Amino acid sequence: MNGLSTTDIIGYAILAILVIVVIVILVRAVRIVPQAKAFIVERLGRYSRTLDAGLHLLVPFIDRVRAGVDLREQVVSFPPQPVITSDNLVVSIDTVIYYQVTEPRSAVYEIANYIQGIEQLTVTTLRNVVGSMDLEQTLTSRDQINGQLRGVLDEATGRWGVRVNRVELKSIDPPASIQGSMEQQMRAERDRRAAILTAEGVKQSAILTAEGEKQSAILRAEGSAQAAVLNAEGESRAILQVFDAIHRGDADPKLLAYQYLQVLPEIARTQSNKVWFVPTEFTAALGAISRGFGGGPAPEDTDAFAPARPAGTSPLTPDDLGPSALGDAADALSKARAESAAATEDATRSGTLSGRRFDPEAEVGQHADEPPGPQD
Repeated sequence: MNGLSTTDIIGYAILAILVIVVIVILVRAVRIVPQAKAFIVERLGRYSRTLDAGLHLLVPFIDRVRAGVDLREQVVSFPPQPVITSDNLVVSIDTVIYYQVTEPRSAVYEIANYIQGIEQLTVTTLRNVVGSMDLEQTLTSRDQINGQLRGVLDEATGRWGVRVNRVELKSIDPPASIQGSMEQQMRAERDRRAAILTAEGVKQSAILTAEGEKQSAILRAEGSAQAAVLNAEGESRAILQVFDAIHRGDADPKLLAYQYLQVLPEIARTQSNKVWFVPTEFTAALGAISRGFGGGPAPEDTDAFAPARPAGTSPLTPDDLGPSALGDAADALSKARAESAAATEDATRSGTLSGRRFDPEAEVGQHADEPPGPQD
């Protein structure tokens, strides 16, 4: 075959086989272990050693790699498991396990499948823990359940060369009917809290309103009391000043009689007055006025504004008083009114009466409290 003999062909074939065998031997003899990995090496079917990260040489056809173990922390989520609580309610619980292989040899030789072992141990432990709780405790005791699961799993998986770092309950799903009842209960609880808060607000508002009204009433009462005191003080000072002014001015009986007559209409000014009581001094006042404006001489020892006679004396009679200087009472009254109007007009024009400025309203205020003067 193109100048090659049979001997040459056999020689090339043997050489190729030798090359292939050398390559296979090198492949089987040299092992590169990645970081965070561990290889379990068996020699003639028996555990030899554990290869860490790096380059390693094996004896071909004598040593072999049994399994590679990942040394990183692993996360595995188990499907929902039905669990019966102490109040006979079935809930579905989802769990998540965080674990890490610490001993590759134990993880390979102590258990066939440590993932499945962890799952089954988690389910049984979860049923034992939750079976001693009612639904409300199960829903509110996640940390307690997680702690108990971790303690049991860590103790059981320690001989497998696996360390359970954390156990979490991903979800706890009660039955649909129980969920509806729980929602109603939560709504009722929220309504109750809202009603309590509203009542507390109304109570506080009523208390504050009552306190405000109390303080306002107290302040109004204090203000009224102070105003009454100030008004009384002002009236007393005014009375004192009027009294002093009357005595300093030395008002004559004519002016006092005139002011007395000016005040009489005030008695019957209001519409509610049906009867007008004429004082007993009215006739004497008219006599004084008429005499003051030239009506006639005044009888001696007669007081126009004299007080009532003492008890036990006989009443006065017309004979005791003597003949009246006014004549008929109606004529005298009309004449006195006419003369009073003329005197008022004259006093207004002249501006003075008995040497002083005449102010009827001021004189009425000044002499309102002075007793009637003696009659001429």
